[in-house]
Amino acid sequence: MWDGFNEGRARLGDAEIYYRTGGSGPPLLLLHGYPQTHFIWHKVAPILARSFTLVMPDLRGYGRSRGPVPDAGHLAYSKRVMAADMVALMAQLGFARFGLAGHDRGGRVGYRLCLDHPALVTRFAAIDIIPTLDAWDRMNADNALATYHWQFLAVPAPVPERMIGADPDFYFDHLLDRWAGHRDRLDPLAVADYLAQYHDPAAIAASCEDYRAGATVDRAQDAGDRAAGNRIACPVLVLWGRGYLGPKAASPLSVWQGWADDVREVALDCGHFVVEEEPEPAAAALAEFFAEGR
Repeated sequence: MWDGFNEGRARLGDAEIYYRTGGSGPPLLLLHGYPQTHFIWHKVAPILARSFTLVMPDLRGYGRSRGPVPDAGHLAYSKRVMAADMVALMAQLGFARFGLAGHDRGGRVGYRLCLDHPALVTRFAAIDIIPTLDAWDRMNADNALATYHWQFLAVPAPVPERMIGADPDFYFDHLLDRWAGHRDRLDPLAVADYLAQYHDPAAIAASCEDYRAGATVDRAQDAGDRAAGNRIACPVLVLWGRGYLGPKAASPLSVWQGWADDVREVALDCGHFVVEEEPEPAAAALAEFFAEGR
């Protein structure tokens, strides 16, 4: 699955980040989402590696990476801190500026990195998300039912940790079924990698902290940027699946236009796991977008 790619580990303050690299050309940082690992890129990586040097980490607390013990303010798993991990990792690898694509939680880390470190990112692709503040602002009854995990995972510890830990394979398999448009297109080896991490209580706790940060400090930092008029300076690609959330799926373009001036979109006929369900068109859209910035 990862022939031709290298592995590495970086100690970055209170986190140890595992990553894979490969390819040649301008640097492109790829960030996974919840409840997954860097394995989400395994289908598109060989295609993108023809034109770009790929860096594919596990976010702190996820997969093979390690994060600190959660803190009362949820700062250790805030997107600002996760973004700082990525800035330090890319600097350690020798990349002063880079392209950036993020799916799900990785997209949230991605746009926070764009806002906090605008000089570092050449182009940003947000895959199947809207910003955290907008998601909470739109949390009506229908959205709350469709995305119940946002509220559930943000409940104070140890409630979700204990409930998920009782049968992690059931819970995360349920999420994959719920969000995928074509579950059969998720590679069993990749799914096994996603599920294996949650047999470690520390990984369950870290993922819950990720969502607690989203409900608190991340939301507050987004609100601060909105109030200050801060915007994403680089071009943005919004790549999304028409099948995620079924008939409620709608273009996120206008939402992102509230955060950046240069925004374009590509919609694919799939569920939430865009780069796994439709890898060829997803890779083509990403390659075209990032090639424009070369």
